[in-house]
Amino acid sequence: MKIQHFFLTLLFFSSQVILAQVALPHIFSDHMVLQRNDEVKIWGWAGTGEELVLTTSWDSKEYNVKTPITAQWEVVVNTPEAGGPYQINVKGRDSEVVLKDILIGEVWVCSGQSNMEWSATTAAGIDNAQEEIDQADYPKIRLFTVPRRTSEFPQDDLPGNWEVCSPETMKSFSAVGYFFARRLQKELNIPIGLIDNAWGGTPAEVWATKSVFDENEDLNADAQSLQETPWSPVTPSFLYNGMVHAITPFKIAGTIWYQGESNVNRHSRYTKLFSEMVASWRKAWGYEFPFYFVQIAPYKYDVPEVGAYLRDAQRRAEQNIPNSGMVVVSDIATVNDIHPPNKQDVGLRLANLALKQTYGSYDGEVRGPLYKSHEIKGKTVEVTFDHSEGLMAKDKKPTHFEIASADGTWHEAKAKIKDGKILLSSKEVKEPTKVRFGWGNIAEPNLFNEAGLPASAFITE
Repeated sequence: MKIQHFFLTLLFFSSQVILAQVALPHIFSDHMVLQRNDEVKIWGWAGTGEELVLTTSWDSKEYNVKTPITAQWEVVVNTPEAGGPYQINVKGRDSEVVLKDILIGEVWVCSGQSNMEWSATTAAGIDNAQEEIDQADYPKIRLFTVPRRTSEFPQDDLPGNWEVCSPETMKSFSAVGYFFARRLQKELNIPIGLIDNAWGGTPAEVWATKSVFDENEDLNADAQSLQETPWSPVTPSFLYNGMVHAITPFKIAGTIWYQGESNVNRHSRYTKLFSEMVASWRKAWGYEFPFYFVQIAPYKYDVPEVGAYLRDAQRRAEQNIPNSGMVVVSDIATVNDIHPPNKQDVGLRLANLALKQTYGSYDGEVRGPLYKSHEIKGKTVEVTFDHSEGLMAKDKKPTHFEIASADGTWHEAKAKIKDGKILLSSKEVKEPTKVRFGWGNIAEPNLFNEAGLPASAFITE
């Protein structure tokens, strides 16, 4: 009993020593990027009542803070224009944390399922993988990979550390994220930080906060019906809790997202689910950051038309979500492979969205043609698109248009371009009622604008 008491006493005092040490979450480490020209929160833990001094080298400013009863402290610092490297010191009574090689720039989160997680060395890899790896020497791009982790409850910390982008670190990082960052870094000439928290095969439900399901009975019912899989978790909010919540106090510029393949069989509520998920993230961060996402590519799913329905749900979500943007990738798909190897164009299209909408440094078109409206004129349907400058069809005649007759039957439509609009007709349809485009799991339509960007699939109400 005396020996047991001794070890219990030792454990108690050891825990007090540990608690007294100044500690920061893993998202703060050497080589990190902090958001430029902003008020940035830095937080951590120390002994209760301990007085800390935090010093930032870019302005030699000292911030004083006293740890409250919760043992968690926080300081808000002002960051300068892009630059570095800098250093941050956090000094307590008996310990000190020194963070080195800090850059100031733009920080983006990369999230979703396998097509976002996919790296140059995952399975079949990406186009020109070895060449891209060899050239991936970008010291002003910094990478943070969030390890796969689930949790029933929101976590305050997560494993990981920031790394300098190099051939060695890039090869296992999100390829879409890397190409996105490379484009931003070259165009803006500032440091870029990427936080990758993707997990292949995951439905959107696992990434949304618990409040989404508490406040929406229909979404909760859908989420509770998800079947377990051997490749990814399906419990609602488990990945938000384990991989996202801990970084929500960390200031970011925005998020890029590539997901949806695991929701094709529940496409009817995806527009609402995705919109609510984005809103829940923005609420957690406390501001409406840009959210740019990829429409899923054509793929040979087992159930007919589910991919088309999901793509249309994503198109509608863009209309619902403020400060968002969607890129279409139907022209770079591999219908027999759910993981198209051309990740570079995906990253470039996302980057161009950000460069135009967030940074105002790109003048070109960044979206493909998007359905705007249609008008029925007798046997003809006239379809109007946004982002349709120089509307054109590769192979001369537009394909993958259908119109519905009065009884709801769909028929292939003859399509022609006139004055920037699409005119549709069919010998089998005397009284057209609805229009759909690109409607099939493996549909790869040939309609583009003059920027070479493909039109999104759609179906009219």
